[in-house]
Amino acid sequence: MPRSKSNVVLVGMPGSGKSTVGPMLAEGLSLGFTDADQLMIRAQSRSPQEILDAEGSGGFRQIEREVLLELDCRNQVIATGGSAVYSRAAMDHLKSNGIIVFLSVRLPALQSRLDNYEVRGIVKKPGQSLAQLLEERSRLYEFHADITVDASERTPRQVAHRIVEKLRES
Repeated sequence: MPRSKSNVVLVGMPGSGKSTVGPMLAEGLSLGFTDADQLMIRAQSRSPQEILDAEGSGGFRQIEREVLLELDCRNQVIATGGSAVYSRAAMDHLKSNGIIVFLSVRLPALQSRLDNYEVRGIVKKPGQSLAQLLEERSRLYEFHADITVDASERTPRQVAHRIVEKLRES
């Protein structure tokens, strides 16, 4: 990992494994772990779905953006929410001290992991399918990513190991 950046920032679709892989990766790299969704839940005292229901997608993204822009940490693995990439300012802030790792997951794997797509608190357009959301967001994840790891058919531990390998290569 480049010495000038002390954080590893995980981005990807809901169900890609950010919150599961994150603690394993943090342990393997001897870093702390921060889950941005949990920070937002604590700050708002409500679940992502409750925030979406009350504030709508735009309000949710604004709250998420503010939480990420206030994040000031070192030596952390940070799991972001799936919609974090919609905020260029938030991603630039995270990238200023972090390596962005995109956990890429193909549609069939996502479909098998997300049995609660409609009620999980996922920022999406009304009626937007998982396939459409994946297509829309993948471009943003790829744009911001320094490293991409296919997490479709790997266990969380294998994904964490692959990230460590890629960080050592860079």
